Amino acid sequence: MGGPNILITGTPGTGKTTLAELVASMTGLRHINVGQWVKDKELHQGWDQEHQSFIIDEDKVVDELEPLLGEGGNVVDHHGCDFFPERWFQLVVVLQTDNTELWGRLERRGYPEAKVKENVEAEIFMVVAEEASDSYKPEIVKYLRSDKVEEVEANAEWIAEWVAANS
Repeated sequence: MGGPNILITGTPGTGKTTLAELVASMTGLRHINVGQWVKDKELHQGWDQEHQSFIIDEDKVVDELEPLLGEGGNVVDHHGCDFFPERWFQLVVVLQTDNTELWGRLERRGYPEAKVKENVEAEIFMVVAEEASDSYKPEIVKYLRSDKVEEVEANAEWIAEWVAANS
């Protein structure tokens, strides 16, 4: 396929999938939603009742994605980023959202209050941002606001311009 690989990461509810789908449609990059892949391809070790999510088998995910990321031309979205090989990505986008906005988004998704609180706390303490800065070179990590529709559109345009300049 060719082209750069981009990772879009952030706390659940920050707009990763929305942005990744928009970027893919604007650039022709292949969109890979890791959470969906985990479900569809059973790349997990079962269900975590407390967190209401699958327990990701990171080794299986990496093995499954390796051929596609090796080809290039992908926009990957996932809330975690520390288990992906550093060599895979030429750009890592960390989405950040206002805590009140994030709380509302997660409630609208029907998340239990404990899960909403846990994710908002992760955003407050910048867990994903720190994970990205610890896992990738600073020159490839970009932090973008994702509070409003206009910001999502501006972010997609910025990434599309980056792709055009780096393909």
